[in-house]
Amino acid sequence: MSLEYDLLGAFECHSPEDISRALKAGISPTEPINGKSPMMSLIEMYTRSADFAACVRVLLDAGATVGDPLLEAILLDDDAALRRPGLDLHRRFHLECAYTSLHGVSALHVAAEYNSVRCLRALLDLGLDINNRADIDDEGLGGQTALFHTVNSNRNYCRPAMEILVDAGADLSLCLKGVVWAAGFDWETVCYDVTPISYAQYGLIRQFQRTEEQTYSNIEYLYRRKHGVAPRIRNVPNKYLAT
Repeated sequence: MSLEYDLLGAFECHSPEDISRALKAGISPTEPINGKSPMMSLIEMYTRSADFAACVRVLLDAGATVGDPLLEAILLDDDAALRRPGLDLHRRFHLECAYTSLHGVSALHVAAEYNSVRCLRALLDLGLDINNRADIDDEGLGGQTALFHTVNSNRNYCRPAMEILVDAGADLSLCLKGVVWAAGFDWETVCYDVTPISYAQYGLIRQFQRTEEQTYSNIEYLYRRKHGVAPRIRNVPNKYLAT
């Protein structure tokens, strides 16, 4: 069990070296841990970083599979693989995600969630609708575009994807009944009546665990691109909380 925890810890830290070390010590790259394959555990983990693709690659080289060539290309940010003939670029994905729901989403949504910027640009070049909306559930929740996956990401890692989408004409005015954050996780939260800007502002609530500086930087960027002027950002960080 300690090796399994070592592997999960390496996933959480996005450490290719520690993943490799755990595999060499005898942990299986394919046997389920807590009912999930190691690859799926890595995919749904909290961290977003430039080392994610390398972590996926270590598992693949050890014999694990993603099970879907399009998803594998996006997770590796391999735009050449994504452009190979025969891939259904318009299929829907249903993935567990610690943040904005990835149930019933397009390839664009997945690329945005993991800041796979090469694949994001390739998908736009290949004609995917930048405002393609996720499925809407029985309660009327969902329907977010790829942009929503970038506006309050872990460590603000998806800021480049956010700017790519905005530059390409993503709708900044879309208002949704609600979006589910972290569906099925302990910190699941329904965010009601959200636009990309208001969803960015949700980064200020505790379970989102985002910094005020990054949150307001994203709000300022989105507001300026939508309205043509920068908003006056006030009291950041919240001074009264430090007194």
